[in-house]
Amino acid sequence: MNPFSSHNLSLQADDSDAIYADANEPSQARRFPADPDGQRVSPAAGICGRHPSIGGHPSRASRPRRASGHLHSRSGGIPIAAIIQTRDLTREYPQRKALDGVTLDVAEGESVCLLGPNGSGKTTLFKILATLLAPTSGTATVCGHDVVRESPAVRAKLGVVFQAPSLDPKLRAGENLKYGGALYGLGGTELRTRIAAAAKSLGIEDRLGDAVEKLSGGLRRRVEIAKCLLSRPRVLLLDEPSTGIDPSARAEMWTALSRLREETGVTLLFTSHLLDEADRADAVAILSEGKLVAQGTASALRSEIPGQILTIESGSAGALLPKIRENFTSEATLQDGVIRMASTIGYELAAKIAQAYPSEVVSTTVGSPTLADVFFARTGSRFVTEDFSAE
Repeated sequence: MNPFSSHNLSLQADDSDAIYADANEPSQARRFPADPDGQRVSPAAGICGRHPSIGGHPSRASRPRRASGHLHSRSGGIPIAAIIQTRDLTREYPQRKALDGVTLDVAEGESVCLLGPNGSGKTTLFKILATLLAPTSGTATVCGHDVVRESPAVRAKLGVVFQAPSLDPKLRAGENLKYGGALYGLGGTELRTRIAAAAKSLGIEDRLGDAVEKLSGGLRRRVEIAKCLLSRPRVLLLDEPSTGIDPSARAEMWTALSRLREETGVTLLFTSHLLDEADRADAVAILSEGKLVAQGTASALRSEIPGQILTIESGSAGALLPKIRENFTSEATLQDGVIRMASTIGYELAAKIAQAYPSEVVSTTVGSPTLADVFFARTGSRFVTEDFSAE
């Protein structure tokens, strides 16, 4: 059973009115979800309130702003620093730690990439935030609600797109959205309105009549995201959203997600093993062997590497490396058969090394630092992405 079905979301019949707007109510009187303490939450209630309908976007001036300083939860006025927050989060298995003391803050409205190679722990963190897996120790909250003790309240704030497809390929795209909305207790005019609005935000309004099995991978992914928007989530979690789609479809998907964030202010947290996708996020959290090894904007992290990155190809790289270390820089390393080093005089250094070892240097390249260089600087290991599979 889908853990985000209507039953697992704990949307009981006696409180469904508090969770979903009544299609017969005037728009200004629509009801919004009740927190566990019984208080109604309005669209203007801060990070734990819901936005108005996707189809009736607030103006830019009235949209929720990103977190600044300490925000407050809806229950007890407890100060919280972020819409998603983890503290010393650990998940242990008999033979290993999938997560090891991860502390992370995500501000409201931010887009954050959990970046890491296979086995880094990003999918484990994703599952914990989605309330699908309990941590061994530490805490995690979404919208001020603990993912273990208050999992129904957390799920009511989330839209989750898993790496594995969840659409019925034999049904039309619109039918998948209709039945997905029914799991949230939606129907009638309200559901049709939300489907139309979500489809427009994702740019699939002209494909709702197409069978899913005839859609491209990128369009299928956008239908999946549209289905998650029907509950008007405050936070959207996506696990490897680019898996199985070509570069052109990836670009279209991210354009649609960017438009969605601009229209609704939804907070976006996604996992990825693709270095270039980190540049699409406001912030990057890099994981390695269960540890959070770096976090910040992609540009700020790259700026930690001084100067340029010089790479040298050689038919005898193993023999050339110690010579370069002795005569030029001890920072030179051998990665995948190529000698790499950071330098503030990259072009000058490249010329000197090529002149010193003309028979051993095949080619030199000078370029800007990448997040792979940041990963290596922080971990001493290269960023491996081949043979990727879900953790």
